[in-house]
Amino acid sequence: TETFEAKYDRASELKAFDETKAGVKGLVDSGVTEIPRIFHHPSDNDFEEIYVSSGDSQFSIPVIDLGGLTTEDSVKRKEIVERIREASENWGFFQTVNHGIPESVLEEMKDGIRRFHEQETEMKKVFYTRDPTKPVVYNSNFDLYSAPAANWRDTFALMFHNSPPNPQDLPIILRDILLEYSRQVRRVGILLFELLSEAIGLNPNHLNGIDCGEGLAILGHYYPACPQPELTFGTTVHADADFITILLQDHIGGLQVLHQGKWIDIAPEPGALVVNIGDLLQ
Repeated sequence: TETFEAKYDRASELKAFDETKAGVKGLVDSGVTEIPRIFHHPSDNDFEEIYVSSGDSQFSIPVIDLGGLTTEDSVKRKEIVERIREASENWGFFQTVNHGIPESVLEEMKDGIRRFHEQETEMKKVFYTRDPTKPVVYNSNFDLYSAPAANWRDTFALMFHNSPPNPQDLPIILRDILLEYSRQVRRVGILLFELLSEAIGLNPNHLNGIDCGEGLAILGHYYPACPQPELTFGTTVHADADFITILLQDHIGGLQVLHQGKWIDIAPEPGALVVNIGDLLQ
């Protein structure tokens, strides 16, 4: 063991991986059958004991239909606000349906992220950076050099501050859908902040009025098939350090939330968006 440990220079391996600018997808494309040790996570023997299948209806996050908000029905609105309050208080998560973003836009957004990650590496390398001030950031593991183990994941990130980005800064392969999706998801975010304001007994404009809805980050994660999935994770245990996260899952699933000490599957629901109450709002 000592000899093996001595040969393992983690810092050099991290740097070498980072400098390929090809991410985890590059490892898969190169045909690896064993994942590099930087991706090995310590085994967690407690995980199985606190895992609950999504088949247990007692443990499935609330799905809230926002469709009734299109009318002037105050009773319906009150009902929706109450459901959001309960879900946010008891779970910190809920799914929304009939939120107003067409399913075609959701599907094209997922396709666009996949297109970006599956294009030629040379095309992606232009955007590879660890400088968070760049308009577009593509890399593998934002915390690559500080986390105990790397995750099997590549990410495309776009930060909107007070104004939309210059379209010329965006990768052409998903430019149009990024602009459209960001416009639509911001509208949903503003609506949710209104409903959340009402849920905590405040004026509907309260959270938007203190600029909770100003910044917008769009992250497109990509988890390529892993030859040794039992040794690593796509995303480890974490909390989101924002006001809210609006998550668009694909059909594969894998997302879990911690509820009353148990890990619960959030099964993908066609057309649904998962809402996570972030640390700042909590």
